[in-house]
Parts: sequence; C-alpha cells; structure tokens
Amino acid sequence: MTQPLFAIDYRTLSYISGPLVFIENVQGIGYNEIVELRGANSQIRLGQVLEVNRGRAVVQVFEGTHGLDLLQTKARFTGEVARLDVSLEMLSRTFSGSGLPIDGGPPIVPEMRLDINGQPINPWARDHPSEFIQTGISAIDGLNTLVRGQKLPIFSGFGLPGGELAAQIATQAEVRGSGEEFAVVFAAIGIPYHEAAIFRRSFEASGTLERTVLFMNLANDPTIERIIAPRVALTTAEYLAFEHGRHVLVIITDMTNYAEALREVSAAREEVPGRRGYPGYLYTDLASLYERAGRIKDRPGSITQLLILTMPDDDITHPIPDLTGYITEGQIVLSRELHRKGVYPPIDPLPCLSRLMNAGIGPNRTRADHRQVADQLYAFYAQGRNLRRLVAIVGEAGLSEEDRRYLKFAERFEQEFIHQGRTNRTLEESFERAWALLGTIPRRELKRIKTEFIDQHYPASEKIE
Repeated sequence: MTQPLFAIDYRTLSYISGPLVFIENVQGIGYNEIVELRGANSQIRLGQVLEVNRGRAVVQVFEGTHGLDLLQTKARFTGEVARLDVSLEMLSRTFSGSGLPIDGGPPIVPEMRLDINGQPINPWARDHPSEFIQTGISAIDGLNTLVRGQKLPIFSGFGLPGGELAAQIATQAEVRGSGEEFAVVFAAIGIPYHEAAIFRRSFEASGTLERTVLFMNLANDPTIERIIAPRVALTTAEYLAFEHGRHVLVIITDMTNYAEALREVSAAREEVPGRRGYPGYLYTDLASLYERAGRIKDRPGSITQLLILTMPDDDITHPIPDLTGYITEGQIVLSRELHRKGVYPPIDPLPCLSRLMNAGIGPNRTRADHRQVADQLYAFYAQGRNLRRLVAIVGEAGLSEEDRRYLKFAERFEQEFIHQGRTNRTLEESFERAWALLGTIPRRELKRIKTEFIDQHYPASEKIE
C-alpha cells in the first residue's frame, strides 16, 4: 500500500464506540480512505474513514476495536481507498472476508489492484440480459427463468435449505448450447462453519471448486468485516467477467447478516434509525451491491447474482427482503409448509417472480409453449391452493368433482414437479412432467394455452402412469 509522502501518526483518539474509532484534529483526510491503527502490542489493524467533519474522522475498524485504548493507539492515514489484489490464481482459493488467503496457500501475485467499491456501469453501456440459464431446477427453469446477467434473490427462512439450493444451482447452471461453464464467486457473510462446509463439499464433489473463488466471513469472525466481504467478492467477479471474459455466478449468503452489520455501525454512529432500526440509507447501500450484476455491450463476460436472504420470522415485508425486492429482478421464495412435507426444493411458485423471464424464453431460446405452459400451471396450482382453505371449512366431501380434480392437481404438482430432490433435470424433462400434469385436467380447461400446443403436447390419456 502506497504511503503519503509525509505520513502523520495521530494519537488523538477521543472515543471508541463498537467497531468505530473517533480521531480528532485530522487534516487532508478523504472519505473511504484506509487507516492503519497500531495498538499497544504494535499489531496493525486496518480501518476505513466513514465520515470527516470539522477535523474529526470517524473510522470503522475491520477487525474490531477490542484491545485498543485511547492513549496508546496510533492512527496513520494511507491516502488510498480499500483495494483488492486480483489474479486468475484466485480460482480454487479460499480467502477471508477482507480478501486475505486463509487456505494455507501462498499470497496472490496480483495482476491488478482494484477499488473494492467498483466502478459504476454507464446505463447506456449495459446490455439487456436475455440468455436462458438452465439451473436444473424445474420450479425455476419452468416458472421463474433465470437469465445471464440477472440478480435474483432467494428468500429463505431459518432452517430452510436456501444455501443448499444455491450450491446446487452453482454446480448445475449452464447456458444451453454454449458449452461455457460459469466461474463461481462465493461469499459467506456471518454464516456458521457447518453451513460454509456444505458449500465447499458441494463444490468439491461436483468438480466446481477449481473454477470457484471462496470468501469466508464466518459467524465468529469480526462483524465489521461483513460490510466489505460482498464488495471484495463482487470486485473479484468484475475482474473475471470484464477483464477475462468469464461468465460469473456470484452467490452471497446471508444478506440479512450484512444488513445487521450495517445497522450495528449505524447505531455506533448514533444515526437516526429508519424502519426497525436499520439506517435510512439501507436501500441505497443494498443497491450499490446488487447493481454490480449485469452485462456490458461488446464485452463477452457477465455477472449473475444469486443472493440468499433469511427473512426474520419468515416475514417477506421485513425491510431487508422488502427493499431487496424493489432493487432486484424478482425473487425465489422458499416455503416452510412445503419443507415440512419433505418437498425439495421447497419453492413456493405463487410469490416467486422473474422479471426478465420473458426475455430469456420462447422460440429459439427455450420452447415456443414455455410462457403459456407456465401461466397455466400457475393458474391451476393457485386454484388448488385456494380450494385447500375451503376444504378446511366444508370438508373435501363438499367439493364438486371438478374442484377435487384441481385439489389433486395441486398436490401432485408439489410432489411431481416442484419436488425433485438433488437431481438435475433438463428443461425437456421439466416440460414432460408439466404436460403430464396438465393431462389430468380436461383439454377444454386449458384456456391459457394455444390449441396448436395442446394438440402437439397434450397426453393421449388423461391418466398419469
């Protein structure tokens, strides 16, 4: 790290609050500047300037402030923003949340040193995502299609397999017909060790690890490090995508832990809280991360984001999932009810959404009947779900034969289409199951599908063997 020509050691610390240090009488200091803090034991900790006001600097310390004291700690401002050494050598390596190697391997020989805050992409230079990604998950490929360059969060809950689903997608995802494999950048933010181990074992078993970069900020690591971990991961993804033309899949888990760390820093700064104590700039801060996905015109690489977000109390209106839904291009929602039934993946199609689905499906991309089949499956499943509430009141005996048919459709849809275990289904296999299920409903009821597609795909028998 380059030092200023005349480096000054400040011994004017006035206050320590949580992960923050307040330094008085500073001069020539800039926002986001990196600070070296040397305590009584001469160990150097890095921090970053959050605010400068009338000669006072507020610094967040990445490794926490435990052991620092006001009298003996020295602060030196480096004149640089936080940067990450990047190289293709990072593939198959494991790093801390701040980008330091933790796998016992040698330090990275950098090809470039990049600002972890990234560079804004000119909206005019953005290319519209339109290439279908086959994830091998029927509930996603058939109903909520993912396209290359999209940002799609997985809204999970405590105890639900959001991480397992993301790891499965990472190992199975492919762009049909291209033969190109995704490079994977995985960032763990405050998750337990066993959950991080699940991801690593999944990558190793599938042979994906050699094209994966892992950043680990575990539950027992410094809380403040969680704020920079996703930025370090996205900087690596931008390097692989836009400098080396790789198609990169970024998995970040858990964004709720990131937002909690942001709230902790906000409280230490004594800022006026917003909804449920989160800072008023939570939306802007999340957008600064999510908007680093996408494609750039005339460049071959792309960044696709899968963001795992644990909803507190399974509340989708909580500020974190609520704001995330406004920024991203849809969401995949996991259901605790389906999880209790043993359905995997427990994806509830009804609140799910992919806003870029129409751009990635249809003739010459997936299938000509894709949109209409998805609409029809949604309609029948929603009708069956509504009838379940009626059954709780009048009993199944009080339903007409037609209603019982939709009720049975909903049950079979969950068990035969959504439920698939850890298998990797092709798009053709997903549609075979979809049409087999539609074959249990009389042709005349398929009002969302054109007659030509019904004639071509409707099963000869209404009975599924």
